Amino acid sequence: MFEPLEGGCLCGRVRYRVTEAPLDSGYCHCRMCQRSSGAPLQVSAEFPLDAFELTRGALKAYRSSPEAVRHFCADCGSQITFRMAEDPTYVSVNLGSLDRPEAVAPRMHSWCESRIPWFEVADDLPRHERAGPPIEPERRSR
Repeated sequence: MFEPLEGGCLCGRVRYRVTEAPLDSGYCHCRMCQRSSGAPLQVSAEFPLDAFELTRGALKAYRSSPEAVRHFCADCGSQITFRMAEDPTYVSVNLGSLDRPEAVAPRMHSWCESRIPWFEVADDLPRHERAGPPIEPERRSR
């Protein structure tokens, strides 16, 4: 049974809750995630869109590419979510923004072709040169 998770931004003005289990999770080594986070990678989990709700504050949107929109706190800049720009069915939540980030473990690495060579995560998770496998349609629409 899934216990809802809560999280928020660095300054505390934005708070959220997710009420369903993640559909997927992983480390992303792509250049856009590196630039948006200022780190060698970003780790996130995908949740059904209707399972994510803001409980305090508002997020500002930034269209980071023709395909994607990133949402962040306008006050402190913490990036909270990523979603597809057109017809999103899930929302990617940055695991570092969860109150209990240990509650969701990554299950893969994606966009390893962009991995920064001086940074290595020592695990046995599957690694994909580009995007990982898509979320199965039956899991997206639950």
